[in-house]
Amino acid sequence: MKVKHATSQSETFASALALIERDVEMAVSSLSRMVSIDTSFPPGCGYASFADLMTELLKPMEFDIERIKVPRELWFTENGPACGDRVNVVARRKTGQPVCGLYYHVDTVPVAPGWKRNPLSLTVEGDKLFGLGAADMKGTIAATLLALSAAKKCGLPLFYDPMLLLCTDEEGGLYPGIRYLAEQKLLEGHILNFNGSAAPRIWAGCFGVFNLQITVSGHVVHAGEGNRTGNGVNAIDGSLPILNALSAMKAQVATKASSLAPPPHAAGPLRPSLNIAAINGGTAGGQVPAEVKILVSRRYAPEESFDALRSELEHQVLECVAGSDLNVHFDLVGHLIPTEDPDGPHWPRWQKALGVGFGYSPDDFRKWGAASCSDFGYVQKAGFGPEVLLGGLGRPESCIHSPEEHTTRQDIVALAKSILAYLAADFAAEDIPENATQS
Repeated sequence: MKVKHATSQSETFASALALIERDVEMAVSSLSRMVSIDTSFPPGCGYASFADLMTELLKPMEFDIERIKVPRELWFTENGPACGDRVNVVARRKTGQPVCGLYYHVDTVPVAPGWKRNPLSLTVEGDKLFGLGAADMKGTIAATLLALSAAKKCGLPLFYDPMLLLCTDEEGGLYPGIRYLAEQKLLEGHILNFNGSAAPRIWAGCFGVFNLQITVSGHVVHAGEGNRTGNGVNAIDGSLPILNALSAMKAQVATKASSLAPPPHAAGPLRPSLNIAAINGGTAGGQVPAEVKILVSRRYAPEESFDALRSELEHQVLECVAGSDLNVHFDLVGHLIPTEDPDGPHWPRWQKALGVGFGYSPDDFRKWGAASCSDFGYVQKAGFGPEVLLGGLGRPESCIHSPEEHTTRQDIVALAKSILAYLAADFAAEDIPENATQS
C-alpha cells in the first residue's frame, strides 16, 4: 500500500515491513488455531484453553506470561449465563523502555443461525478469512504476533515495551477482565485498543449498555388441568403485557439522540436503543409453562443515567404484572459503562503508523463516537487514562457479530505494519511524547 506521507525508515525497519508480507501465512495459521477455540460469551467457558494457546504462541517471543483470574464473586450471577474461570493473560517484555499496552478481548459473541461455513474452523477463500472472531478480534491478535515476530527476526529496536492484555468478557459482560486489571493497578503506560475499525478514525468515545434478565414465574400444572381455578399460572401468557410494554419503550427510546459525534457515513445522530435480545420459557406441550426469561439489552448514551434507566425499566415491567399471580425477578447479567473522549498526546503518532499500514494521510482522519460499546469506560473510571488509542480490523462488510464474519490477509498485513511502526524506535521520533518529556 502506498504511504501518503514521508517517514524516515531505516533499512532494518524496511526489512521488517517486508517480512510481514512474506510471513502472512504464519498469521493465518495462528488465526486458524484461535478460531477453533470456542470463547463465545455467554457462557465464556473457553478462556483457559485460549490462555494455553496464547502462552504457547508468545513464549518463543520471550514474553513473561501471567494468567490472572477475575474472582468469581465479582462476575457470577446466580441466574446468569456465565460459567467457567475468567482467565486473562498479561504478557510482558521488560527492557526498561516505556510501556505500551496492547489490548484485545478474547471472547466472541455466540454462533448465530445463518452460518454457511463452520464458524469454529477458519475458512480461507482467496484473501478472505472466515470464522467466528476473525475480525472481532482474534485477527488483531494474529496481526500483532506477525508484527512482533518480524521485529524479533530483523533485530528491530522498539521504543516501547509491548504489554499484551488478552482479556475476558467484553461482549456485554458483567465484570470484564480489563476492568479487573485496571482496578488492581496492573496496567502501565498507555494503551492501544484493537477493538475498533480499519477506518481512519480518531475515537471520540462510545455508549454504554446493560443487559437485564427478567424472570417471570407462574405455576406449572398438567396442561389438561390448566383451566381449573387456582391451578396453573401460565408465565408465557402473563409475559405478553411485558413484551408489549417493552415494545412501546423501544419505540420511545429510538426517538432520543446523543450529542456524541456520529460516524461520517451515518445518516443521522447516534441514538440509544432497547432490544429484546432473548426469550426462553416452557418445557413441553403437556405442561402449563411456569417460567419465562426475557433478556433486555439497553444501549444508553453518555448523557443518560444507568440507575434511572434501570429503575424505569423495572417499574414498567412490575406495573404489567400488578394484581396477577405472577412473580418477577430481575438480574443484571451484563453492563458496560460509556467511554469518555479518550484523546491524548499519542494519537498523532498512531495516525502516522496507520498511514504506514493502510496508506492513510493525516487529512483522512475524522473524530467520531459509536453506539457500540467498550469495556474501557471502566478503565477510565479506575483512573487509567483517559487516553486510549483505537484501531482494528472492523469494516462494514466484515459481518462482525453476524454469520460469515471475516477479515482479509491484506488487512492483517496492514494492521501488523501499523503496530510495528508504532512500537519501533526508528519511526516518527518527533511524534513520541516521551521524547518531548525527557528533553
